Amino acid sequence: MQINPGAAEFPHRQIAAQLKAQVRRGDWGPGERLPSIPAIAEMFGVAKQTVQRAVDQLRVEGILITKPGSGTYVRGTRRRLNRLSRGRYGGFRGYHTDLAARYRQQLLSVGRAPAPPEVADAFGVADGTDLLCRRHLVRTEDSPVEVGASWFLPADTAGTSLERAEAFGRPLYQEAEEATGRRYVTATDTISARQPSREEAEILQIRPDTPVLHLLHVAYDGRRRPIEVAQATWPGPVTTLTEEYRVPAPNPDPDPGLVLG
Repeated sequence: MQINPGAAEFPHRQIAAQLKAQVRRGDWGPGERLPSIPAIAEMFGVAKQTVQRAVDQLRVEGILITKPGSGTYVRGTRRRLNRLSRGRYGGFRGYHTDLAARYRQQLLSVGRAPAPPEVADAFGVADGTDLLCRRHLVRTEDSPVEVGASWFLPADTAGTSLERAEAFGRPLYQEAEEATGRRYVTATDTISARQPSREEAEILQIRPDTPVLHLLHVAYDGRRRPIEVAQATWPGPVTTLTEEYRVPAPNPDPDPGLVLG
């Protein structure tokens, strides 16, 4: 391991590139701990602060994760973004047992809360209107990967199971359909990239300068009235958006003898 002092690239970026290459080669596998910061600094012959900057860069890129009091580890595989949204309903509107095995969802809170602007706009109410909010956290074995919330109109949920601070043994939309008497028919997803809030960064255990992907999911009934507005936020560097779709075949060439117009 060495750096080139005469190179245009900063030393910490050279170190980050070499560490990344080692991870890609499999020198360190997912979940494996890297040598300590002082040990890596000695390998490269640089100051510990230079190595720390390299590690910080790879954390932002989603390659490494630091566990306080334990060390720096190679993060596991990236999380596919299509688990939620369309995937939350399933091919047969059923529960995804394979997803339940890989991800653990924890209910954080249930109660009235002021609607943020994007949620208020989706429901067509004023900003800050009190709505029912069910907040959750999703984890893998090694780290949190999603913080989110589902919002409902109090008029739809008063006296129903949705107001109870308990998890259900089935997808939330199925519980909501039964509780509200309204069926989910269509939905829209809006995905954006931004910096995390302080609370999001703390919950997701990421640096405040790590970008996140944010989903606004609005589910409608047959009359195009919103039933649920869901938010989900993921650490950007460890989340991938994967969408598979069919490409239409080209239309046959028109008959050259056909005159249009």
